[in-house]
Amino acid sequence: MKRILGSLGFAFINLLHPRMLWLMIWPVLIALALWGTAVFVFWTQAALWVSGLLRQWIETATLFIAWDAGAVALVGAKVIIVLMLVPLVQLTALLILGVFGLPAMVEHVSSRRFAQLARRRGGSFAGSLWNSVVALAGMVVLGLVTLPLWLLPPLWPIIPVVILGWVNQRVLRYDALAEHASADEMRAIFAANRGSLFLLGFVLALVAYVPMFGFFAPVLFGLGFIHFLLEQLQKWRQAPIEGETVRL
Repeated sequence: MKRILGSLGFAFINLLHPRMLWLMIWPVLIALALWGTAVFVFWTQAALWVSGLLRQWIETATLFIAWDAGAVALVGAKVIIVLMLVPLVQLTALLILGVFGLPAMVEHVSSRRFAQLARRRGGSFAGSLWNSVVALAGMVVLGLVTLPLWLLPPLWPIIPVVILGWVNQRVLRYDALAEHASADEMRAIFAANRGSLFLLGFVLALVAYVPMFGFFAPVLFGLGFIHFLLEQLQKWRQAPIEGETVRL
């Protein structure tokens, strides 16, 4: 936890730079434009489709009570769509930032804090795109697998945040190390820091629901991932090799 808080502290300092402030804005504007257009065009169809599913589930769950759940289902559908828009906008901004903005953020951080760290370029632009595709595919699979659990009141608010936590760290970790680490170093560092990376992604998913601030959180956490992973890479390279004789 101390390492994570330290990385976010460095990230907050970097956030005050004008270039980073601009990165906070344009991916969110694009994401808002995309999803705003989708909502404007498909709002009625989406609300009716979701309400139909909800109505069927509600009437099945209350089998012994004869009543029309249409009105309740329609209100519930609209609430669900609005709630889902928040993580969708945040995730879209994160994907745009990961592919097009993170390299500039890595350059900004590395030139100031990790200038001596050798660049082994284990990643690529194609690898970044593929990583984003894998993250989206993983999100869909996890959503489908856990879908029955979404009907349980204690779990439905938690499951989406957990899934988005995994997606967040999957998207950001690759580009944070792509320039500096080799492919083998990337795999090793990801494996050694699974818990910390997921925690960062999970907190980002929670922050997405904070009014206003949540939309701009991807840049802060993107910088946090960069600081955290470059620091781990630096320590990894400085660690003595097992079996190596240390000369005094």
